Amino acid sequence: MITEERRKTLRRRVLKGATIAFDRTSGIRCMVRNLSADGACLELDCSVGIPREFVLVLDSDRSSFASRIVWTGP
Repeated sequence: MITEERRKTLRRRVLKGATIAFDRTSGIRCMVRNLSADGACLELDCSVGIPREFVLVLDSDRSSFASRIVWTGP
């Protein structure tokens, strides 16, 4: 089955450590698998407890991005 790409911008494949930060003191470790100006694919052990909106903080340069969950996979 071929699926149509519907993203506005192409994502580049990456493998970067990051933290899903929320409540100023809480955070969940994750890996960023692909990234673009419009979004990212995150991989984590368990998605339980992640709020709909959070700040994604990249380990490499401590850059942060206001984020929200748009889609979750199986």
